[in-house]
Amino acid sequence: MMESNSAPAHTTMVDSDNVVPEASESFVTTRAVDAVTKRALAYLQAGYPVHLAGPAGTGKTTIAFHLAALWGQPVTLIHGNDEFTVSDLVGTNDAGYRRSKVVDNYIHSVMRTQEEMRQIWVDNRLTTACRNGDTLIYDEFNRSRPEANNVLLSVLSEGILNLPGLRTSGEGYMDVAPSFRAIFTSNPEEYAGTHKTQDALVDRMITIRLNPPDRDTELAIVEAKSGLDELEAGYVVDIVRELRGTGDNKSQPTLRAGIAMGRILAMMNGRARFGDPFFHHLCYDTLGAETAKIQHAGKSVFTDLIDGVIKKVCPPSGARMGHKPGERKLKPVDSTAAPQPARRAAG
Repeated sequence: MMESNSAPAHTTMVDSDNVVPEASESFVTTRAVDAVTKRALAYLQAGYPVHLAGPAGTGKTTIAFHLAALWGQPVTLIHGNDEFTVSDLVGTNDAGYRRSKVVDNYIHSVMRTQEEMRQIWVDNRLTTACRNGDTLIYDEFNRSRPEANNVLLSVLSEGILNLPGLRTSGEGYMDVAPSFRAIFTSNPEEYAGTHKTQDALVDRMITIRLNPPDRDTELAIVEAKSGLDELEAGYVVDIVRELRGTGDNKSQPTLRAGIAMGRILAMMNGRARFGDPFFHHLCYDTLGAETAKIQHAGKSVFTDLIDGVIKKVCPPSGARMGHKPGERKLKPVDSTAAPQPARRAAG
């Protein structure tokens, strides 16, 4: 729903692990984004963890930070990692040793020495969040192995954190602070580097599935993030959406691609026009690297697909505004030629 490669909120550092998110004026909200936000806040208020699930580019992380900013508690952030173990989440007592020595010379002729060495326990981020009652944002949590995430089961259902490393000292369990809340994000299981999430964990969350945004939302975001006017941003958005719905395009371009195209066009003072070499190459470079690998007779079929979509969506280069795409017969674009700086079209 929002651009997911930049945070929607300013953050103020509290300590090495915590930040306090602050609402940002750059966050783009529409009716669809508002609806998701209100539902998620209601779930958090009722004490339930929120799980934002969906494909890349749907704004999961951005909305997660926005929710945390609205909630107003310090945030502990964890990024899913395939190498995580339970100790990477809760803490470890292998961080070092504390050695103490007592020398008793009360009687000057008798000296008694006593030494003790103990392991040092260091909390990791999940323990810190549970102890302090922070908002935990666990971004792409299904990139961590299910056995590492099992520790969350008792946290989310019983409000108890299991600390196996402290059992010898009588502190094997910890009550989770009542203000603790959790926001999770995840990518689809078919994505590279993700794991199938255990049903018991998902059952403890309320899952909101995010799909690619509607056109109004996507247009508002691209316009706000790129600096293009509404008309030019609309051409960019429609190209991305047209390719997203094309079966030949295996990569399915996301909102990030539209924002990147918009920013580059605005910086170059360019226009989205059919027949403009720079714009065609910009589309080739930003939309669908996987599809570009598919070739026919030694030539990538993706460039033909892109050219067709640009011709369908955009006016011709040099045409006055109001002319329909394809009204003028133009020389085909040579995809091997070096791109030239774009020039602003008349009108």
